[in-house]
Amino acid sequence: MAAESPAPRLLVVDDDEGMLVLMAETLRAENFEVATAESAKAARAWLGRQTPDLMILDLKLRDGSGPGLVEGLQQDRAPVPFVVVTGQGDEKVAVQIMKQGALDYVMKDSALLDLLPTIVRRALAAVGQGRALVAAQTEHKRLEREILEVGERERHSIGADLHDGLGQQLTALEFLCASLKGDAAGHPQFAKQLDLMGQMLREAITQTRFLARGLVPVGSDHEALQIGLTELVDRVNTLGRVHCKFECKEPVAVADTFVAGHLYRIVQEAVNNAVKHSRAKTVTVRLATSDTELRLEISDDGAGLPKNPVKKAGLGLGVMQHRASVIGARLTIDSKRGEGVAITCRLPLKP
Repeated sequence: MAAESPAPRLLVVDDDEGMLVLMAETLRAENFEVATAESAKAARAWLGRQTPDLMILDLKLRDGSGPGLVEGLQQDRAPVPFVVVTGQGDEKVAVQIMKQGALDYVMKDSALLDLLPTIVRRALAAVGQGRALVAAQTEHKRLEREILEVGERERHSIGADLHDGLGQQLTALEFLCASLKGDAAGHPQFAKQLDLMGQMLREAITQTRFLARGLVPVGSDHEALQIGLTELVDRVNTLGRVHCKFECKEPVAVADTFVAGHLYRIVQEAVNNAVKHSRAKTVTVRLATSDTELRLEISDDGAGLPKNPVKKAGLGLGVMQHRASVIGARLTIDSKRGEGVAITCRLPLKP
């Protein structure tokens, strides 16, 4: 038999002792657990020790106001869900405090005690829905990150197999061709074919290493992102289609390999877009940190983006936005036709 869930805990704050008792007794009769406070000071003291599921707050207190109490609490601690009790003529103040986060308000009149339980239940239902939504979003983020981590592990595994398996076999074949050239000294045509085979094997080895490096973008060292971006820029320059620069004035350490991998992929996608689509002559990658954020920028001097770039196949802007979102970063894209594109990724740094 499942255990019954505990009764919701309420804190009623009102400096009118008679009204405070009536509201508390009305709510206790509806099976709520109720604590009371006759002043803002007493409410703060109680909240310093415990956390209610909901607070019922009078707008006017002897030692302060309801809005003032809420503002102070929001600065000192996590927000407490609350509804307000207001007298006649204070409707504007009630609307104002709704903007501060109040879930509802009830007029202090003859119908107060009849309406209060219903309003409390409605507010508690809204609190429950909000918490369920936050929990679902948190779980979604966790699953999303887990799926991406599995994908990254698979890419690392394939990259390692390419480098250590296929790459090593191709290298062994190249050495074998070199050793056979001595036996082919008296056969010019055979020696020529061995030279051609050796050249083809070297090209295959280079392509295999490029593929492996693309699948395993960064290592586990804190400086791996910086090193990986340097190598990425060098590989782009070997193509000869654009001049790619990497600017990083001071060492940038990224301890989380998951974060570093996604930052690398964002740069890789942005640079590939510039090379393939922008007709740019120069692409610049900048990496820097401040006390509050890591900043990554990829800019080019190309043709700029079309009017609806996300709808254009192959641009991958949506993928970059998704990667930034997964690691908690913000991606912005600035483009003018004929003036190039600047993609900036800002990642807040934890203290």
